[in-house]
Amino acid sequence: MDFRYDLIFLLLTVVGLVGILVPVLPGTILIACTSIGWAATVGVPAAWWVAALVVALSLTGTFLQYAVPGRRLQSAGVPRSTLLVGALTGVVGFFVVPVVGLPLGFVLGVFLAESRRIGPDAARSRTWSAVKAVGLSMLIELAFALASVTALVVGMATT
Repeated sequence: MDFRYDLIFLLLTVVGLVGILVPVLPGTILIACTSIGWAATVGVPAAWWVAALVVALSLTGTFLQYAVPGRRLQSAGVPRSTLLVGALTGVVGFFVVPVVGLPLGFVLGVFLAESRRIGPDAARSRTWSAVKAVGLSMLIELAFALASVTALVVGMATT
């Protein structure tokens, strides 16, 4: 395959990584779709195995990105209703404040919900737990995305 195609697919994966760090694009989905597109373009069985590995890493990372921080928040005493309020305000924040609106809205929603429930002083510690959970979620997604991109680059080099 021509190197230009590999370069295009690599650029798409870089855009996916940027989409993880700056939550504007669905980075994990873009990386998984890029690997499938690369495998379809190359057309050899080894490329499809690489794409399957990238998709499996992406699905695992997506699951863990929500499961691990969610458990930590629940063990810190943050109820599901507060997480729901945080998620809804995060979605609103995504559209209101470009680039950082999603995590900012989530944290603000958690603080407001907990302030109303237990008071502003006690809500600070739970909000800090939410800030740490957002950071952990982004780190988990980034780690699995980097593993996916590594698998794709190794696949490109060997096929």
